[in-house]
Amino acid sequence: QVMGTVPAPGSPTVLTGLCPPPGPSPTWSIHVYTQREVYGTVGSHVTLSCSFWSSEWISEDISITWHFQAEGSRDSISIFHYAKGQPYIDDVGSFKERMEWVGNPRRKDGSIVIHNLDYTDNGTFTCDVKNPP
Repeated sequence: QVMGTVPAPGSPTVLTGLCPPPGPSPTWSIHVYTQREVYGTVGSHVTLSCSFWSSEWISEDISITWHFQAEGSRDSISIFHYAKGQPYIDDVGSFKERMEWVGNPRRKDGSIVIHNLDYTDNGTFTCDVKNPP
């Protein structure tokens, strides 16, 4: 999970990441890791790192989804999805023209890059990884 604030133009952007503690699950767990803080400047780009670890082999059906929740909003939108070996940038919101997939699930990496940072990028980014079955 990555969140942060975007200050005035030309000022540094701070995006922070939190990894929730693992909870009980009826299935084998995947541990997902993000950076606690990510710094960027309005107009620049930032890599949102998402690495994961599983005691199970990485399935061909692995999926990675990035969500964004704007600061002060209760709603979260899906901005990126990787499934069946293909990356899909969701056609919703302001990220669709500014996002780049740089991850590699075989290397346990689900990272994305957001280009041309803007004030509206302020919020929480969540990386969700599923490795069925």
